[in-house]
Amino acid sequence: MLTFEEKLAIIESFPELQRKEVSLGRVNFHYQESIYDKVTVVYHLHPNGNGYVYAEMIEEKYSIDDKGMVNIRDFTEEQLRKVIAESIASLSEDNFEEDWINADQQILTIFHDFDLWNVYAGDMLDGTFPTYSGAASYLEQEGFRRK
Repeated sequence: MLTFEEKLAIIESFPELQRKEVSLGRVNFHYQESIYDKVTVVYHLHPNGNGYVYAEMIEEKYSIDDKGMVNIRDFTEEQLRKVIAESIASLSEDNFEEDWINADQQILTIFHDFDLWNVYAGDMLDGTFPTYSGAASYLEQEGFRRK
């Protein structure tokens, strides 16, 4: 496991992130250029090595909590650099679009529109969700997977 200092050095190597001190010695890092309301990329990095990175909109599947955060306690340097870069990219991408497919080869698409996550079947709106994870959970429950 990387130490707090090693994780800090890795995170601080991303010049687009701004450090924000929080309580109990924890540190957050914000991406102020985010095209979304969400700006926190690294959340509550603690001196004990625990911390979180925002991963809700990353294509690669991470085990995220209800806030869209992945725990980075046991991440290697390579894994930490990758998830931070992906998190920044996900907050930079405009017109997010992701296709999902089921066993019958039907395709539904998640679009990010005006702070909502819409699921479309072609041109037909199938559902609207406040978070990406809500839309993804709905599609998984309906038997779809990322294409």
